[in-house]
Order: sequence, then C-alpha cells, then structure tokens
Amino acid sequence: MKAIAIVGSPRKNGNTEILASHTLKAIAEEGLDTQLIRLANSDIKPCTACDACQKEEQCTIDDDFWPIYNQMKEADVIILASPVYFSSATPNLKALMDRAGYIAAWNDRVFAGKVGGPLVVGEREGQNFTFAQLIYWFFYMGCFIPGSTGWNIAFGLEKGDVKKDTQGLETVWNFGKNAAFLIKKLRV
Repeated sequence: MKAIAIVGSPRKNGNTEILASHTLKAIAEEGLDTQLIRLANSDIKPCTACDACQKEEQCTIDDDFWPIYNQMKEADVIILASPVYFSSATPNLKALMDRAGYIAAWNDRVFAGKVGGPLVVGEREGQNFTFAQLIYWFFYMGCFIPGSTGWNIAFGLEKGDVKKDTQGLETVWNFGKNAAFLIKKLRV
C-alpha cells in the first residue's frame, strides 16, 4: 500500500512540506510506502473545459499534470497539502484538483474508495476555507476521510515556524495514523 502527499506550495522545504513530511512519517511507521510530491517546479495549467476527458481518460493540455495524476491513481492514500493563499489553496494545487477531479469523475470515479484528506498551513486566517475547499474535493471524489484530534491545520509564517505548533503537528500525526489504519481495514 502506498500513501502520497502532494504539496501545493511553491516553496521547497517550507512549512507545508514540513507538515506533509511529518504526516508521511506517521504513515510510514504503519508499514505503508510513502512519497512526497512537490508542485513547486511543476507546470500545472488550469482546466480549459474542453470536455475531452468526458470521452476517455485523457487531457489535451501538455504540461506536468499527467505523471502526477497517474501517481494519484496508483496511491491508496492521497493527501493534498496547501499553504493559505488569499484564503484559498495555491493556484497549482487548485489546477491539479480541477483537472484530476474532472478526469476521475468522468472515467469510472478512479479515486472512489481511496483514503484521503487535506493539510493546511497559514499564518493567521484562511485556514478554515482552504481546509473546506480541499476536503470537499475528497468528498466529491468518493474518498474516505479519516478524522484526527482536530482539523489538519497548522500555523506558521516564516520557514520552519510550523515546527513550533505542537498541536498542529500532533493533529496531522494522528491523521496520518488514522489514514494508515483505515486503508489497512479497507484493503483486507
């Protein structure tokens, strides 16, 4: 079994990546293979609503999307991680969600039955909407979303600040443990 965390931050090794790595470590302790996927240098263009994906599992846009989409299909656990950008997910992550969502929805709901959930980092505000934005995607995809000891949110502005948010770290750790537990139960 495999878990992936897709980090939507344009900053490598920043707070969002720290949080995602922490969550993946909790999952790896439960025996799952893990992989962190950075969108930092990926070119993910927005959906153009061409509707080509309604006919078959394809996308007419030529960019870095397709390899990431295939990794999402192969994973048992999908985590989407984003810093707060004007009370929303980052544009790269949103573009990935839109395109992956449309293709999956039109082609046998390929993410249905997977385990997934969001991770969100922000300084002060916007975490609630960003968290909801990401979690709604998992609901629409038919994923199972494990709970934790709170929302999968941590606070930080400067690089590394998230390490000081012990409650946030504990929450995403517990989410990771619950995600591993749930996928093991589902795949028995």
